[in-house]
Amino acid sequence: MKRNLFLFTVFLSFFSQAQIVYSTDWKSDADVIVYVTEWKSDADLIVFKTDWKSDASGNNDGIWFFTDWKSDAKKQIYFTDWKSDANIIVYFTEWKSDAGWKNKSKQHLFY
Repeated sequence: MKRNLFLFTVFLSFFSQAQIVYSTDWKSDADVIVYVTEWKSDADLIVFKTDWKSDASGNNDGIWFFTDWKSDAKKQIYFTDWKSDANIIVYFTEWKSDAGWKNKSKQHLFY
């Protein structure tokens, strides 16, 4: 039983595209450079930050789980202070139902 559970877990982690992200301190380590806006209308993606890894559905739907371990992350992101440096502009929401893409042309950055 333990072996089957292990194999199932490996299978899921291989095929999932969960939005498990790691915030790096180094721009050169990042897969995606992110600028956080104060205005929802400026955002490419509205992000809900979840405290539960299981909420990161793998649907690339703007629900992010921040991990403390680089090896657990599907994407490494770097937060920049300059909008012009960013690959994507995000707005953090307090409501899970608000999460989602406003600019779908940038959705590929998180696959």
